[in-house]
Amino acid sequence: MRIDIGQAVLQENAKVAAELRAMLAARGILSVNLIGSPGSGKTAILERTLARLRDTPLRVAVLTGDIQTDADAQRLSRYGFEARQITTAGACHLDARMVLRAMDGWDLDQIDLLLIENVGNLVCPTSYDLGEAAKIVVLSVTEGEEKPLKYPGIFFRSALMLLSKCDLLPYVPFDPELAIRNARTIHPEIDVVRVSAINGEGFDEWMEWLLARRKTS
Repeated sequence: MRIDIGQAVLQENAKVAAELRAMLAARGILSVNLIGSPGSGKTAILERTLARLRDTPLRVAVLTGDIQTDADAQRLSRYGFEARQITTAGACHLDARMVLRAMDGWDLDQIDLLLIENVGNLVCPTSYDLGEAAKIVVLSVTEGEEKPLKYPGIFFRSALMLLSKCDLLPYVPFDPELAIRNARTIHPEIDVVRVSAINGEGFDEWMEWLLARRKTS
């Protein structure tokens, strides 16, 4: 008898993710899962996002995944919100049980928005549901316009593409319109926001997208 261990793992994860999603939805918590390559700018985007969220009544919590160190959680905790690191000790993705364990002890009735930064990877995190309301893929202008075609799974499953580091466009050979066309070849309905964590470009639009999702959660 042949047992597909990978499929069994995903089925177990899906079960935990469904429980987590129901728990968050019951409390009106919006959860989003940021996925991107190492160096795509996920943490920098979250830093600027948290700085903006300090001026809103939203109660925010952050989980950030990494193979080693708690450096990202330390960076993000400076903005006055609860931030916890999930250290995967070699695993190339977060899973729903990791998220559930990391939330232990939080008063969920005091959270409106849960921001999850996944491990830097465009492949492994794609298949793992974390109970989030939406996956968000981060593509930087330093990576290449063909990334959506090379890694279609994450672009197909994402509600939004954040095109990051747009302040570098004058200095890199990157065609943003081609990157967007490639993403919409994979997922015609994907939303796109161009952002720069350096100069703040696109953060009004990004915040509008996030807050609109919050209202419908």
